[in-house]
Amino acid sequence: MMKLAVVFHSVSGTTRQLAQAVAAGAATERGTDVLMAEIVGSDIVDGRFQNSTLLQQLSGADAIVFGSPTYMGCVSAQFKAFADATGELWAEQAWANKIAAGFTIGGNLSGDQLNTIQYLQVFAGQHGMLWAGLDIPGNYDPAKRNRLGAQSGLIAHSADGIVHKTDLLTAHYLGQRVARLAALSVTPGKLNGNARVLCKDPVWYAFHRGGL
Repeated sequence: MMKLAVVFHSVSGTTRQLAQAVAAGAATERGTDVLMAEIVGSDIVDGRFQNSTLLQQLSGADAIVFGSPTYMGCVSAQFKAFADATGELWAEQAWANKIAAGFTIGGNLSGDQLNTIQYLQVFAGQHGMLWAGLDIPGNYDPAKRNRLGAQSGLIAHSADGIVHKTDLLTAHYLGQRVARLAALSVTPGKLNGNARVLCKDPVWYAFHRGGL
């Protein structure tokens, strides 16, 4: 069983809707166990993230998708407190080689949401994780997914508290994509076209198949 976690902070509920769509997409992949891990106000004590149980759950995951609304051009303070609390895990590289991805939503079409995605990507890189962006050219497929055209991760926009249907479709796809990539890294002997995955590291596998 491959384990995928979606860890996120939401204020108005729009980030939560995206997280639910990511989780639903991942759950469509056979053999995937999905954990929804929401960062809530009671997790923060005197400005510090204190939910050690959630951190332990994440350490048991094979893939983690991070989500936060964009505030003042970056992740929310609550998500940043969570990120800061992973320092000991960083020192141990406990999350190294897990698949990672990210999503965000903001009230403006720009709003510097890309900076939030890039922060999440750097955060994953600090932990030695393998980042999975979107492989859908913006607005280019029949469903018009990835409508805002970010390849590093999912950027969504909502000015009225309603999440655009296309953004939810993109979130669903992102969950599927991460689950499929994670399955390649944790399932020895899983068939991939005419090749057989024998190594748990997808980067090693891609290199030896001429994909890098």
